[in-house]
Amino acid sequence: MKGRYLSLAATGAALCLTATLTGCGTVSGLSGDNEVTLRVVAADYGDNPQNSSATYWKGLASSFEKDNPGVHVEVSVYSWSEVDAKVAEMVKAGKAPDIAQIGAYADYAEAGKLYTADELLSVNTEADFLAPLADAGKVKRVQYGMPFVASTRLLFYNTKLLGDAGVIPKDGSAPWQPKSWADLEAAAKKLKGAGVPTPFALPLGREEAQAESMMWMLAGGGGYTDNEEAYAIDSPENVKSFEFLRDKMVGQGLTGPVEPGKLDRQAAFDAFTRGEVGMLNGHPTLIKQAAGKGVKFGMVPMPTADGADHSAMGVADWVMAFKNGHRKEAGKFLDLLYSAKNVTAFTNTYDLLPVTTSGYRAMDASTGGSAAQLKTFLAALPTSRLYPVGKKSWAGVSEDIKQNIGQVVQPGGQPAKVLENIATSARKADGDH
Repeated sequence: MKGRYLSLAATGAALCLTATLTGCGTVSGLSGDNEVTLRVVAADYGDNPQNSSATYWKGLASSFEKDNPGVHVEVSVYSWSEVDAKVAEMVKAGKAPDIAQIGAYADYAEAGKLYTADELLSVNTEADFLAPLADAGKVKRVQYGMPFVASTRLLFYNTKLLGDAGVIPKDGSAPWQPKSWADLEAAAKKLKGAGVPTPFALPLGREEAQAESMMWMLAGGGGYTDNEEAYAIDSPENVKSFEFLRDKMVGQGLTGPVEPGKLDRQAAFDAFTRGEVGMLNGHPTLIKQAAGKGVKFGMVPMPTADGADHSAMGVADWVMAFKNGHRKEAGKFLDLLYSAKNVTAFTNTYDLLPVTTSGYRAMDASTGGSAAQLKTFLAALPTSRLYPVGKKSWAGVSEDIKQNIGQVVQPGGQPAKVLENIATSARKADGDH
């Protein structure tokens, strides 16, 4: 996912799918007064042609057409590196798709280009979304963005390295159960003493600095916004979180040889799969990456500053429907998309989390495949906090964080000053001075 938890985007040309005789890029429906062509643009979650999301969408389109004569579905699947830009180009050219499954919706909602969720969905479908995800899809308390898939983050640790360092029993008889940042610091010191190259990987590089930052903010009792959803990036809680990272983790040499501001997420994951990292925050894709390299690992909720419970970070991608005059047809298609069967089929394929209560219950009850490992991520989802994606300013604020947050943990870094600068710009962009 773009800037979130999947960077598995397959590059190259879009895959155009249609179960009709229309050509790729057709805008209007087939001949006939009552026939409609629904144009859908979606992102590819696969990392090779064999597991492209195109297969899923093709099946969904065929199923829908069978039950809805006269409505044809045309799907274009693009890599995450280009799908948002493709939709932006279509909208600018006056050829917005009927439905888009991409990374952000707020700009289009603010511009009045989207149907609201309750204009599209059946009552049962709309009520099925998990509450924090539905709330994150709202602009000024009205839902335009419909969550598509979700994830949370957990702290991964290398069981062999922690065992060798004396953090946990070598025989694996007891898992690690850290509660506070003091536990994290103590374990990192032991790992460093045992010669582990990177006791704790802290990727504050451009790839996903906004995610790593938010995890630490939430665990410290803060976050990007306050309870009224106004930006609070420079809150005292956030300042203290980064002071801990600067003084206790980076300052004591516990974050490895690469400066956090120059360490990207995937580079940290790769080092973990090579057995060079003791601990790091990770998302579900790291399960397969680590297992594929034979790394034995455990996963626990992110410890908090004081050991008290705080919200975990959740992430989601979005579906939206543009006002093209096909509200009824788009709504029917979305009801099918969000059926428990289809939600489960997609999330199982890509080790992602469902966004609906029915999908959540289905995964929670399952026992096959990677369900057991994913349940640890799933448990944190209903109470998770998401990026403030309902703010049209968020894209710019996220970029500001990517560029500057690494400075705060450098020796002599000034968290209060850097966070104040980011927050001031964010409030100005959002209009909540």
